[in-house]
Amino acid sequence: MCGMNTPNKTLRVSAPLHIALVTETYLPEVNGVAITVGRMVHGLRQRGHRIHMFRPRQGKNDVCGEQVNYRETLVSGMPIPGYPELKVGLPAKGLLVRLWKKQRPDIVHIATEGPLGWSALSAACKLNIPVSTDFHTNFHSYTQHYGIGWLKKPIASYLRRFHNKAACTIVPTDSLQRQLEQAGYQNVIVVSRGVDTELFHPAKRSDYLRGSWGADEETPVVMLVSRIAPEKNLHVVIQAFEQMRRTHPLARLVMVGDGPARAELQKQHPHVIFAGMQTGEALAQHYASGDIFLYPSLTETYGNVTVESMASGLATVAFDYAAANQHIRHDMNGLLVPFADTEAFIAQSKALITDMARVHRLRHAARHTMESQTWERIMGQLEATLNDTVLARGAKHGQPELSTATD
Repeated sequence: MCGMNTPNKTLRVSAPLHIALVTETYLPEVNGVAITVGRMVHGLRQRGHRIHMFRPRQGKNDVCGEQVNYRETLVSGMPIPGYPELKVGLPAKGLLVRLWKKQRPDIVHIATEGPLGWSALSAACKLNIPVSTDFHTNFHSYTQHYGIGWLKKPIASYLRRFHNKAACTIVPTDSLQRQLEQAGYQNVIVVSRGVDTELFHPAKRSDYLRGSWGADEETPVVMLVSRIAPEKNLHVVIQAFEQMRRTHPLARLVMVGDGPARAELQKQHPHVIFAGMQTGEALAQHYASGDIFLYPSLTETYGNVTVESMASGLATVAFDYAAANQHIRHDMNGLLVPFADTEAFIAQSKALITDMARVHRLRHAARHTMESQTWERIMGQLEATLNDTVLARGAKHGQPELSTATD
C-alpha cells in the first residue's frame, strides 16, 4: 500500500532515498513525459535524494551521465511506431536484477509502461523492492488515430495490470484519479505538476517575434503549442481560427511544434504560421508573444502546455479535463468547454476574439493563478509519496529503516 492520498503533504523525509528511476524517454527529447521526469530528477536531487536512472540509449553518441546524486545506466531501444524520434526500451530484467542485488535501491519508480518498464517492474517484484509508477500517457486513446482501434481494449487491460502490480500509481489530477479508479486501478495517488513561472512569463513577450508573424500590438495572435499529430485533434483549432478570422481578418495563428501531421497541414493551410519545434527561452518567447491559446487535445493525462500558456499570460480555451479542469475557472482565468464538444470549442473561441478587453482580463488572471504552482511545492508532495511507499513496505516486512547504501 502506498499510504493515504495526501496531496498537501510537504514534509521532508528523515533520510535521503536511493531511487532507481526507469523511463523510456528523457531530456533532451521534447515531450511532456521527458520534461516532467527531468523536473522530477532535478527536484529530488535538490532535496538530497540519489537517483540511478535507467533509460534507452537515445543515439550512437549517447553516453551515461553522472553528476552529484545522479548516475545513469543506458539500455538498448527501438523506435516507437508513429513516433520515430522516440525509442522504447527493450527488456532488461536480468541486468536490473544483477544491479539491484549489488546495490539495492529503496524504491523503483517507473515513469513509462513499455518493455523496459515492465522488466523493471518484474525485477523489483522478484527482489521485493517497493515500486511506484507514473501514469503519463493515454496510449489506449491514441489507437483510433493510428488505425489500430482494435487494440484499445488490450492496451487498456495491459496498462491496468501493469500499474496494479505497483504499490501505487501517481497521477497529476483528481479527475484522472477518479477515471482510473472507475476503470479498476488501485492505490491511485494525486501529485500535481508545477510550472516554471520564471521561464514562462509574460515579460518574455517579443515585439520582434510578433513582427515576424506580421502582427503589431493590436493584432490578435492565436497560439498552439503541441506535437503536430493526429491524436492532438488539431483540425478543431483550424476550424476555430477560421471563425475567429471572420471577426479579425488580420489575426494570426501560430503553431509551435513538429510531428507527422505538420507537412499536410502546412500544405492545406498556407496562412497558418508553423514555427517548428521550440525549447527553452525561444519557447517561452513564443508563448508570451501570443494572446489567445487554443488547446483542443482530447487525449491528455495532464497537458503541460496548458499551464505553460497560463503562466505566460495567455487567455486559454481548452476542454474541461486534465490540467484545464484542475486550474481553469471558466471566464475567470480562462475558458472551459465541455469535453469533446467541438461546436462549443469553436463558439467559445470565436466569442473570445470579439472582446479583446476580456482577453486581457483572462490573461492577467491566468498568470496570477500559476504564480503559486511552483515545482518546489510539488516536489514536497512527490517526496512524501515516495517516502510513504518505502515506509509502508518496510513496516509490512519488519524493516522500516531506509537504505543507506551509496552509489
